[in-house]
Amino acid sequence: MMAAIGAAEQKAKVLLIDKGNKLGRKLAISGGGRCNVTNRLPVDEIIKHIPGNGRFLYSAFSIFSNEDIIRFFENLGIKLKEEDHGRMFPVTDKAQSVVDALISRLKELKVDIKTNSPIQDVHYENGRVKSVELKTGDVYEADSVVVAVGGKSVPHTGSTGDGYAWAQKAGHTITELFPTEVPLTSSENFIKEKMLQGLSLRSVALSVLNPKGKVLITHRMDMIFTHIGISGPAVLRCSQYVVKAMKKWNLKEVVMNLDAIPDMKEEPLFQDVSKKIKEEPKKSIKNLLKGMLPERYLLFLLEQNGIDPSSQGASISNEKIRSFVKACKSFQFKVNGTLPLDKAFVTGGGVSVKEIEPQTMASKLMEGLFFCGEILDIHGYTGGYNITSALVTGRLAGLNAAVSARIV
Repeated sequence: MMAAIGAAEQKAKVLLIDKGNKLGRKLAISGGGRCNVTNRLPVDEIIKHIPGNGRFLYSAFSIFSNEDIIRFFENLGIKLKEEDHGRMFPVTDKAQSVVDALISRLKELKVDIKTNSPIQDVHYENGRVKSVELKTGDVYEADSVVVAVGGKSVPHTGSTGDGYAWAQKAGHTITELFPTEVPLTSSENFIKEKMLQGLSLRSVALSVLNPKGKVLITHRMDMIFTHIGISGPAVLRCSQYVVKAMKKWNLKEVVMNLDAIPDMKEEPLFQDVSKKIKEEPKKSIKNLLKGMLPERYLLFLLEQNGIDPSSQGASISNEKIRSFVKACKSFQFKVNGTLPLDKAFVTGGGVSVKEIEPQTMASKLMEGLFFCGEILDIHGYTGGYNITSALVTGRLAGLNAAVSARIV
């Protein structure tokens, strides 16, 4: 939609083809149905939150930035509000209002829209785009084609990886696809026995470790234990590093480190617990430590360290208290993979950005061919970063596809 609007604003004759029965299906469910339109952090920060080739977007942001996205939507009558970590949402809290505003703009610009029209193929001739063929056999000749079909995640919205074949046919490299922003699985006993299932931990520091025990990445956010492993914001952000570590070192399992009290160092925490025990030696350890951690997690860590939660503080050896405190700061467990790509929020990999012009989103290999959004090998964390990338690359692809069509 963004590409079609960009092209139509350049007075090009635009046909928008969608295989689904309505436009913007993925947008309508994004941000939990509220649509996290973009993020207001400075551009450098946004790029940091797009670990998959985010730097490729520097030129694009210099032409059309996240602040331009905000202005664009406000001009369409969609007022936005800022929430935590710079996330921008429509004041209505309804993703559909964003989709409707884009559709209204398409209609205003007299863009032809064809829904329920799956594409069979994109045809090329003499080094340039020739036409688009639908599954029905209908063929539409075009001077420019923008491929904006997404990756392979959230397939029920229509992104089933169709575009990769059309890109390869034009000579493009598709880098290896993998799930990112995806829950992690584990075969640890405590997961299998569902000891912590459904437990949420707030603002923990979750790290992915390499085979030597060194930290590859740490994310400080919330997480949740599930019936098959772990999920929640901290986990989603760590997931791509787990995938990459498994591949790089050929691992079956990767060690995660969970620090449930990241604001306090281990020694002061030990002193703090010891002081509580000294002050009320007869009190049970679980009551002494009440409120230090969520109760289920507290009981779990006490038991993991051989401490009976109902025993008096004074009766517990220093060694056991130390090992418990260490577990609060560094509970390590193994994960053995992720849910599959179709269950991921974002697709890692895609059309190699080395073969794309960073200022125009034009293919370097085929005249009149443009790519934007998640089909490109660009992936960010959740929080408005992937949508920002899609809107920015979409806008540039559309504007430049119109210019390219005019030259022909």
